[in-house]
This record gives sequence, C-alpha cells and structure tokens, in this order.
Amino acid sequence: MHYDPIKRSLGSVFNSTPFLRKLFYFLLDVLLLRSWHIRSELRKLNGSAVKQILDAGSGFGQYSFWMSKKFSQAEILAVDVKEEQVADCNAFFQQLGKKQVKFEVGDLVTFVQPEKFDLVLCVDVMEHIEEDVQVLTNYCNSLKTGGMLLISTPSNMGGSDVHDDGETSFIEEHVRDGYGIDEIEEKCLRAGFSKVDARYSYGAPGKISWKLSMKYPMLMLNKSKAFFIVLPIYYLVTMPFALLLNVFDVKGTHSTGTGLIVKAWK
Repeated sequence: MHYDPIKRSLGSVFNSTPFLRKLFYFLLDVLLLRSWHIRSELRKLNGSAVKQILDAGSGFGQYSFWMSKKFSQAEILAVDVKEEQVADCNAFFQQLGKKQVKFEVGDLVTFVQPEKFDLVLCVDVMEHIEEDVQVLTNYCNSLKTGGMLLISTPSNMGGSDVHDDGETSFIEEHVRDGYGIDEIEEKCLRAGFSKVDARYSYGAPGKISWKLSMKYPMLMLNKSKAFFIVLPIYYLVTMPFALLLNVFDVKGTHSTGTGLIVKAWK
C-alpha cells in the first residue's frame, strides 16, 4: 500500500486552519502507538539540559509541536526532504508564534551540523533510507558529547506487517522491512555512538492496537476516500479498546515486537 497519498490527503484536510492542525496533532498522538512510546521516553529527559533539538525527518511536525511545549526553552530544527511539507509547517508554527521552531528542507544522508544538538529525534525514518549507517554517523557527528539519539523504527519481527520471506511491506515506501536489535545496535556503534539501548515496542497488545487504529483504516482509505465518512463511527467503536492496549504496550516489557525504540548516546 502507498502511504504517502493518504498522508497528503489527510494533510490537505487538516491544514486549512490552526485549530484543525492542532486537532490533527492530537489525533496522531492518540492514534499512533509509536507516539506514545516516544513521548514516554522524552518525558524522562531533564528538560533544562535540552537546549538544541534536531527533529530528523519531521513529517507533519507533530513531534516538534509536542517538544516545543515539553522543552519550551529549547531551539528546534526540523528537517524533512519534502518542500511542501516544510513550507506548511513553517507557516503553521509562525502563526502560533513559536519562533524557536524552524523547519528546513534537507537530505539526512548529507545533513550534518557538527556538535550542535543535545537531542536528535528520528521517528519512522530509518526504514525509508538505504544509506542508514551514513545517516546514523551524521546524527552522531551532529550531537554534542553526551547527547542522545532517539529512534522509533519497525523491527524485523513482523515490522511493516511482514512475517514471511515471500511477503512485501505493508508500506511500499519502505526500503527495509525492519531491524534486528543486534543489527541496529551494531550500526549505531559503528556510526560512533558509545552506548546503545534498544527494546521492542508493539508487543502483543500493540500489534492488535495497530491493526485496529491504523492498518484497517488505512486499507479502507486506500480503496476509497469515501471511507472518510465512516471513520468517525469506526473509531468511536474501536478506540476504547485500542487506547487500553496502548497503555499495556507502553507499560509492559516485550520479549519480541514489531517495533523498536532505540536510544544511543554520543
């Protein structure tokens, strides 16, 4: 399934007013289990120690928006390869008066700002980039000593909804189905990081939640935009179950899972 056209359609609906854009961010925070895991990790950080942040592959800008509130004194540079999305985000954040957040077009394969950032956030990006070790090296070089990289990405234990060798990724824009823990740890260390901590997300409860809140709605929308009409009813029925499963997934420890949360320190 091609995910980008659906994202563009959603963006066009919610970009019309600041209120709708904030509502869109709220819905993403609620629906996306990876956002639950990322926000859980970010809450553990000492906000006063985080002064410079790189949102690498910023997408719609929802994580930059959340971090602009959590780390209110920090400057955030959000980089994405899509010019239209960067322009939309800059316009929105300027409307809000959030001058500490800046979006710019950039290719993470070549993007480096030596020794600048305390935190690099990378959500749903590494699975789209062939030259992953080069990108990890760029992140490491862009971090200050002691700085941290936080990644969310699919695992090779069914990430991208791939379970057998003959299957293809649920998201066709992915260049890899997922990482093994040993693989991502080795690549981070090879890139120059001194310490890496990787764990599974999307365990048993998260897998069910993802299907209810994301996979089935995306499949419906991929068939016809007319399903936008029935989505509110669908979510009204399914969301209580999905939210409860999200809580279990974030609070639990998983021996396996279709996602990875990776922390690496310079």
